[in-house]
Amino acid sequence: MAFARRSPSDADPIYWDGALETQSRADWDGLKLALLQSHLRHAHAGSPYYRASFAAAGVHPDQVKSLDDIRRFPFIDKTVVRDRQLAVPPFGDLCAVPERDIVYISASSGSTGVPTASPFTAGDFDDWIDYEARQFWSSGLRPTDRYCHSLNFSLFVGGPCVLGAQKLGALSIHAGTVPSEKLLAILSQFQATAIWTTPSYAWYLGETAIKEGLDIGRDLAIRRIFVAGEPGGSIPETRNRIEALWGASVYDYYGLSDIFGSCAGMCEEKHGLHWAEDHILVEVLDTRTGEAVAEGERGELVLTTLKKTARPMIRFRTGDIVSFTAEPCACGRTSIRMQGVHGRLDDMLIIKGVNLFPSDVEAVVRKDHDLTGEYRLVVERIDHLDHVTIEIERVHGFNGTDEELARRFGHHLKAVTGVGAQVKVLAADSLPRATHKAKRVLDRRSGVWS
Repeated sequence: MAFARRSPSDADPIYWDGALETQSRADWDGLKLALLQSHLRHAHAGSPYYRASFAAAGVHPDQVKSLDDIRRFPFIDKTVVRDRQLAVPPFGDLCAVPERDIVYISASSGSTGVPTASPFTAGDFDDWIDYEARQFWSSGLRPTDRYCHSLNFSLFVGGPCVLGAQKLGALSIHAGTVPSEKLLAILSQFQATAIWTTPSYAWYLGETAIKEGLDIGRDLAIRRIFVAGEPGGSIPETRNRIEALWGASVYDYYGLSDIFGSCAGMCEEKHGLHWAEDHILVEVLDTRTGEAVAEGERGELVLTTLKKTARPMIRFRTGDIVSFTAEPCACGRTSIRMQGVHGRLDDMLIIKGVNLFPSDVEAVVRKDHDLTGEYRLVVERIDHLDHVTIEIERVHGFNGTDEELARRFGHHLKAVTGVGAQVKVLAADSLPRATHKAKRVLDRRSGVWS
């Protein structure tokens, strides 16, 4: 089943590609299976790494008769991607096309500081930007908007996503990561109606606007804020606080450099992130057993590309802990929806046997309007056990005592997460503010294994 790319001239008022976006779940599965079979054959034929790894696992693309058959294929992860790139520079032997076919790369630094490249053919790039346009359209962006792209352009996969806004016809401002005061001046001068940044920076920028003496509702025209890079956009309490600060609607997006920009995003209903199922096959697996979890349960997100020819990613373990729903969305789109990123495996804390993610704490912090919304988890090891202290900030003008505020917050945290933690109340503006991604965990343990 094939679908023609849409353009602003033939996109309808609701859908970028109505036939694709509203098809039945059976049609989605049929489309994905056909794409998966073709993509695995391409990976096997073009990539020395996949050819060898499939053989070692005793599997072959010709054996794939159903979507469940993908579970027979081996995983890869960020370590494999980095190691294969170092072994066969510059792009690694996961690549399935010759270098002459590669027209663009994004890159992430990774833990070693060695950039891991994500290559694209011309067709890969066009597919990516068409999906970004589809996603923007689902979130209500239109040709009449003035869109300010304030994500990093320096090799960052989020940079070219601005071309999706241009494709649908919006006036696009390639601002990048300029200083906050400069960005506010740009938003004011051009009366931008939409912006994309991280949740923590959206919060920081709004606070900065107020400190600069701007009346956000009067001096600025922002009506839509797209956020990504952190869990906050799918935490209702955080989203509500940002929306109240800006008087704008917030939409959460999700992407990763290893595949392409934003792979999932909220429609105007904002009940989960619609996934790009015609580009990526999604699995959510139990972190202990490796088996698929039930709908609505948390597990690790594992992704398989279905179209990206330059470097196929077959069963890529993201390390992100997510949950999904396949329930119909009120917008009419039928793709599965991710219910946000609850955390990462490497951010997960185990406190007295209970798994705790920073996003779980954030939901409690942002619900209490006696708090500024900033927080930090300080982790220490005492007598061979891990203990966490939650640092929170009281708002200016709070009339109660720190003791009662800490006690109330600790009670709410225990009710929501099951974790009893020490709570430390700080004055407003005591914690560091993030200008990109917030660092929420201060780990003071020594000799802790990864």
